[in-house]
Amino acid sequence: MTTSSFGETLPADLAFLVRHGFDAATLEISAEYAAAWGVSGSEAALATGAVGAEDYHRALAAELALPFLEPGFEVHPLARYPHAILSGIAPLAPGSIASFVLAPQGEIVADLLRRKTTLAPGLAITAPAPLREAVFRARGPAIAALASAQLARERPQHSFHAGPTWRQTLVILVIAVLVVLAALAGAHRALLACVALLGLPFLVLSASKIAAILHPAPLAMPPALPRIPDAELPVYTVLVPLHREEKVLPKLRDALGALDYPAARLDVKLLIEEGDRLTKEAARRIAWPGFVETVLVPDGAPRTKPRALNVGLLLARGEHVVVYDAEDVPDPGQLRDAVALFARSDPDVACLQARLVIDNTADGWLTRFFTVEYGGLFDILNPALARFGLPVPLGGTSNHLRTGILRAVGGWDPWNVTEDADLGIRLALAGYRVADLPSDTHEEAPSGLASWLAQRARWMKGYVQVAITHSRRPASGLRALGPRRFAAASLLTGGAVLSAAIFPLFTLPILAQLALGAYFTREGWLDWAGAVLSLSLLVSGWLALVLPPLAAIARRGWWRLVPMALLMPLYQLLIGLGAWRGLLELVIDPDRWNKTEHGLARTSRNGTGGGSGSL
Repeated sequence: MTTSSFGETLPADLAFLVRHGFDAATLEISAEYAAAWGVSGSEAALATGAVGAEDYHRALAAELALPFLEPGFEVHPLARYPHAILSGIAPLAPGSIASFVLAPQGEIVADLLRRKTTLAPGLAITAPAPLREAVFRARGPAIAALASAQLARERPQHSFHAGPTWRQTLVILVIAVLVVLAALAGAHRALLACVALLGLPFLVLSASKIAAILHPAPLAMPPALPRIPDAELPVYTVLVPLHREEKVLPKLRDALGALDYPAARLDVKLLIEEGDRLTKEAARRIAWPGFVETVLVPDGAPRTKPRALNVGLLLARGEHVVVYDAEDVPDPGQLRDAVALFARSDPDVACLQARLVIDNTADGWLTRFFTVEYGGLFDILNPALARFGLPVPLGGTSNHLRTGILRAVGGWDPWNVTEDADLGIRLALAGYRVADLPSDTHEEAPSGLASWLAQRARWMKGYVQVAITHSRRPASGLRALGPRRFAAASLLTGGAVLSAAIFPLFTLPILAQLALGAYFTREGWLDWAGAVLSLSLLVSGWLALVLPPLAAIARRGWWRLVPMALLMPLYQLLIGLGAWRGLLELVIDPDRWNKTEHGLARTSRNGTGGGSGSL
């Protein structure tokens, strides 16, 4: 510790800055933050933006009498990734002015200052961002390949990369041919058998969705929980994948800045595709908080969100990691809530899924449907799945994970376009559980039918990819999950797509027969059995579509949305259209990522985007 001109003590990693022209009063404030947060003085100063990273490391280089490397230098082509970035040291390219470059952080700075007269020759100093950029320039293709291929190489059974096996393809083709031939031949008994075979599992699924309303989960964390002291909070990594998101970057900056978490214990990484010029330029124009860093994801295939997330995961410094989308506005206390819930949970709870709430509900009829759909899913169904220990196909954002477990299961599958749902199933297969986090994240829903349909097709395609990936070895999956969880995983992924695709084909003919009075003109007990089963499926399916959203509406007080919940079967017809488009895309373009454009909202529930809107 060193005494400043104000008579207060400054930690060594801040005190030297006074000699290089930095304001002592500002450094005193950083020292107070450091003491409260349990971090080094330099970490507090850099995270709060009291001192810029480049200015800090330039002064450090002068204090150590070492050269400072401006951005643009080159590291050795064999610099280790991600170790060079995480450790803050890398060998320089041949012919450089030094042998190694250092981008020291935390306690390492104080150690260098203590040993400044005995440092080995051949060292240079730079800031962390230029070092990371230099490593990415040197190892870009290798980094891109690692993000794309690691899971497929190390755990090929858990990646969609290889696509369906020939056995899976043959089974699907045989079933499809038999159904078509039976329909063309008028084989009534065969068609009734198909209805029974497919109908009974979906009857169970519908009953389970209806039963979920009987087990309500809390809408918020218990208020009696003590607030964890800042110094005891772990480092938390926030990954934000960005692609063509220049419109929502100011909103993202505000949402990140509002997080109720010590700045020096936040590790926020904006993951921007290297070729995304507009987002890169927009990001450069914004004054981000000091705890935010921009990572340019090297070009590679497939260009998907999970590939970018894998790049960020290897650089994550946090004990926990959460994914937010660009337009997300999480509750400011969500990270603290997640830490508290993880601390109270069993070690096998690998993930906490927060509640996703549509923000631009008042934009139109489609966003109103989306709102009640999400209410039923995230307020009612997913919490029930978690409570009963069943696999949870995760939502695409606000899933909080234990970083070590996430790395152990291989991160995200870049070849699956619903990497979130896939990860939920892989966690279950590895013996881990997902728990409900009663904390809201507001996000923007597409209000145009074309963009909604493209997004839904991607989700449906991805769910089939999940089903294909994890049914290659059904016996292994059955052993890992057990019959109950295996059946749930199957019905919630591939079964959800099959149900959506069949819904229009199944529902419309029954409604037409009922309207014409022809439904109950049956001959023979088998005909009557089929009619009863079909009507039971129709009624239970409609109840499963309507009751969970109604339960969510009642709990949230969104009474104006009751008509939308009652009309959910009409919305399901649209979802069926998305399912058929997704199946078509699966055949002709399985890697296609239908990008959802954000920043178009006209209304906002919480006042963070568009105009005002209410329920």
